[in-house]
Amino acid sequence: MTKPISFGSDDEGFWWVKFQLDITNQLAWNVVQELGCVVNYLSINERLPTVFYPVSPAPYMNGGPEDFLSWIIETKDKEFKPGTLMKWLDGRLPNPVEDLEQWEME
Repeated sequence: MTKPISFGSDDEGFWWVKFQLDITNQLAWNVVQELGCVVNYLSINERLPTVFYPVSPAPYMNGGPEDFLSWIIETKDKEFKPGTLMKWLDGRLPNPVEDLEQWEME
């Protein structure tokens, strides 16, 4: 359902990961909702120093979202490491994450 595109960090230690979601999959927006919840707004008192958002080149020059819509997760705190985010996601995303039935909402 996801396809990594790129990842990296800058000289100051701020990191990012860019990926695509198969938006033709009926569960794609469930994935966006879950990631948005954990990465952007876990709770009023527990905000992670990360952001999750869509990016796209100009659609009128390139094409539709199936091919050109990407997603980015990036840190706003250089002390917050990717492995720490992975632990937060492991503890809060459907388990096992590869089981598509776990992503269905009633």
